[in-house]
Amino acid sequence: MLILSPSILAADFSRLGQQIRETADAGAQYIHLDVMDGMFVPQISFGMPVIETIRSCTDKVFDVHLMIQDPGRYIEAFAAIGADIITVHAEACTHLDRVIQQIKAAGKKAGVALNPATPLSALDYVLPELDMVLIMTVNPGFGGQKLIPYCLDKVARLREITDDMGLPMDIQVDGGIKASNAAQVIRAGANVLVGGSAVFSGDVAANTRAFMDVFREFEEK
Repeated sequence: MLILSPSILAADFSRLGQQIRETADAGAQYIHLDVMDGMFVPQISFGMPVIETIRSCTDKVFDVHLMIQDPGRYIEAFAAIGADIITVHAEACTHLDRVIQQIKAAGKKAGVALNPATPLSALDYVLPELDMVLIMTVNPGFGGQKLIPYCLDKVARLREITDDMGLPMDIQVDGGIKASNAAQVIRAGANVLVGGSAVFSGDVAANTRAFMDVFREFEEK
């Protein structure tokens, strides 16, 4: 299943609830929530109060991406305020397996993100425990960057690995994703696409529908 996960980091926060509903009404299945701490990445974004407040705006899947150092400290808190998927960075966890088990114990789907230069081998021993892998296609921390082409090779290789292992893995991509390159990303093996400025700049509903049109073409083949 092809899934669009609009990242509210690029939204107009003065109209956040409205824009979330616009993406949902236009077909987006997830809402992507980028939590940044100013340590693991240079920027600070938003945290638990914002997520808790907007949970009432939609029943769509809350796809929480923790770009924070030592995320195990906060797993239970994010689970309690409405996260459905919690993704942590392999690079930010001293004990990655332990954090994955925390997420699963909280009853949530577990994802692990890899920065562009982090090899897939970082997942060798935990891959069967995961529901989703997020391949960052830019270096995290700033919106509006261009997709790094070699990251699609990682996506393709990961899809080969998970298929060979018989794992029904969601592969998410985040960074420089647009309706115009969505087909290329899907062909590489990704099925969950994060769109930030490509969704929230301009006509939010029309931008969302542009992604859904691409998805429909693949699903009809």
